[in-house]
Amino acid sequence: MIISILSAIVVLGILIFVHELGHFLFAKYFGVGVETFSLGFGPKIFARKVGETEYRISAFPLGGYVKMVGENIDEELPPEDLERSFLTKKPLQRMAIVAAGPIFNLVFAYLIFIVVCMIGIPTATSKIGEVLKDKPAARAGLKEGDRVTSINGQPINRWNDLAELISASGGKPLAITAVRDGRSFSVRITPEMHTAKNLLGETITAPAIGVMASKEFVTERVGPLQAVVKGSEHTWNVTKLTVIAVGKIFTGSISADNIGGPIMIAKTAGDQAKTGLVYFLSFMALLSINLGLLNLLPVPILDGGHLVFYLWEMIIGKPVNLKTREIAQQVGLVLLVGLMVFAFYNDIARYLLGQG
Repeated sequence: MIISILSAIVVLGILIFVHELGHFLFAKYFGVGVETFSLGFGPKIFARKVGETEYRISAFPLGGYVKMVGENIDEELPPEDLERSFLTKKPLQRMAIVAAGPIFNLVFAYLIFIVVCMIGIPTATSKIGEVLKDKPAARAGLKEGDRVTSINGQPINRWNDLAELISASGGKPLAITAVRDGRSFSVRITPEMHTAKNLLGETITAPAIGVMASKEFVTERVGPLQAVVKGSEHTWNVTKLTVIAVGKIFTGSISADNIGGPIMIAKTAGDQAKTGLVYFLSFMALLSINLGLLNLLPVPILDGGHLVFYLWEMIIGKPVNLKTREIAQQVGLVLLVGLMVFAFYNDIARYLLGQG
């Protein structure tokens, strides 16, 4: 439990810092004064002022903020502060400052994946760990410990390759070559359609032959240049999967019960920390992408909502009026609080009541 809590604090602290650092650096770049840089909300636990900015660690670690000069539309400023005011900057500059937070989270995830690829990713080999009874592989004579070397003439040595080729077969017969006790042999197997849940929690039906991976892993590591390419692939795949998952939750294709909160983050962070550095870093990258994309949603209180306001200002030529913004912010706050309450409820049901 202590490991989980500490792991969650480390993960959230780093990701919040990266997010707010994006806002901070771009605000400074465009000449906007920054009054406060806070990790966390609520009462301050620690504070130190350097120059014009007070750097804080606050009591509630589920977020953070950068308070800029002239950030509030109804704020009255002395004449000498107008040039340093956020709202006197051009809409594109304000959009860059606001978008910098989520973008820093996405870039940070990319950098993590580059490091992970260089450290090395544990990958299951094509050795069979279990053959399910009365399934196509068992009927064809495959056994535990066999190492699959090719499917339909295509060489393989990783479990992912094996799974992808079987899934892509469409249920057509497969010519599988394997090695047992140093001897190579071939069998012909026709996959059966199998129903299971995918990474998004959806029930899908796909071809399967009834084998499970062994616990034999190899560490795949690459050099810096290839890690840049691999890192971009991992970042894109996770980002795409996250966008699809969010869309399916909104349309009801995926149950909203999959939404988790701080307890789920703490438990997962603790589990990954115990498993190893690569898994812990990968989880941090995944969470960083989720944080970046969440903040880009067009909800008024989030960065994405502010971007919509400034885009409207660019198109219309004048800012959204104060009353409309206040109402939108209140609606956004209600939606965000509602989401947090729902996430807490899911966490409690899943981990404390054992309903997950």
